Amino acid sequence: MRNTGTDMNACQHPNKFEPTAKRLWRGLCVCATIVALSQSAAAAFRDSVPAIDDTPCKFRPQQLIAPAALITVGAIGVSNDWFVDLKNDWRDNLYDWRGDHRFHIDDYAQYLPIASNVGLGFVGVPARHPFRERLVVSATGYVTMQTIVWVTKYFVNEKRPDSNARNSFPSGHTAMAFVGAEMIRKEYGNAWGAGAYVFASGIGFMRTYNDRHWLNDVIGGAGIGILAANIAYWVLPLERKILRWDNDNSTEMSIVPVFNSDDKSFRIAFTAVF
Repeated sequence: MRNTGTDMNACQHPNKFEPTAKRLWRGLCVCATIVALSQSAAAAFRDSVPAIDDTPCKFRPQQLIAPAALITVGAIGVSNDWFVDLKNDWRDNLYDWRGDHRFHIDDYAQYLPIASNVGLGFVGVPARHPFRERLVVSATGYVTMQTIVWVTKYFVNEKRPDSNARNSFPSGHTAMAFVGAEMIRKEYGNAWGAGAYVFASGIGFMRTYNDRHWLNDVIGGAGIGILAANIAYWVLPLERKILRWDNDNSTEMSIVPVFNSDDKSFRIAFTAVF
């Protein structure tokens, strides 16, 4: 049976039948908006990036610029008429491209960045913090992100594009991906962080591609994820004091695969430093 979302969309959004030139113009506006947002966020992001040998636990006001901008734009998109037209066009164009085909890999891949923040140190990637601190930071960021997301969903009450559920803004999947991406950037440096951000952006795109979220939902979710990651690092010094951890006696572990070409054997080397 043909996706009923299309019929619903045709009834609710008359712009589906607007002249091609006008729809093209709005499509260009969508692209321009995304490019402008990306450039401004990138500039703010670049200014807020600490040096690789600097601690990510110190609060800096400029660290709030990128998440605040993304959350604000996402919130404006809930009811602003101009933005509503843009996100409707985005949805319509994705339906024309997607048809009835959907991919649900985003339901599982959303967890990969935050898991990588804990696990990359096991395979020899230099990390700023030992395993136990990465684990605590990841747990704190996850709880913070989930709290902000669900409280916001409850009060905003935005309708999802594919159902009558009123929990669309912000996108929890996108927030999950971006909290991990920002942690990877802080923990392993900008090169790893860039790859993690590209991956997280792909998760956000998949949420709109699968018609589970509006464009503004994923923009706001990205901002919440980045904010939650920063909060997790800001409170890490307090958590160290509460847990009575001595940094000089921290434990670090690594797991490295080893291949011996002489006898064609494969081993896994495990090291732990106490």
